[in-house]
Amino acid sequence: MANIYDSAYDLEKAIRESEEFTELKQAYETVMGDESTKQMFNNFRTTQIELQQKQMQGQEITEEEVEKAKSVVELVQQNPDISKLMEQEQRLNTLINDVSRIITKPLEELYGAPEEQ
Repeated sequence: MANIYDSAYDLEKAIRESEEFTELKQAYETVMGDESTKQMFNNFRTTQIELQQKQMQGQEITEEEVEKAKSVVELVQQNPDISKLMEQEQRLNTLINDVSRIITKPLEELYGAPEEQ
């Protein structure tokens, strides 16, 4: 059983050393290195988290909150450093999703894909 955990730690190391993670880390450090960009990014993240929490709790999101979120998104998209950070996040997320599909393949083969049932 230990070799599976060893493989998982090897995978963690490979992700940390990947181009996707390295570029994400650099983009994150760039954003955090500029106070106004950092504040804009943190405002964006706070808005995202608040809306996600409301959705998960089954609360309705008001039109005012939707408009606020749209304006925050438009603002961060105009910042090239934040845009690059979001792009790098997406690249790493794609990598992790690909890896997740690979490691869950035995379960999919055992139970079949949901559309096959």
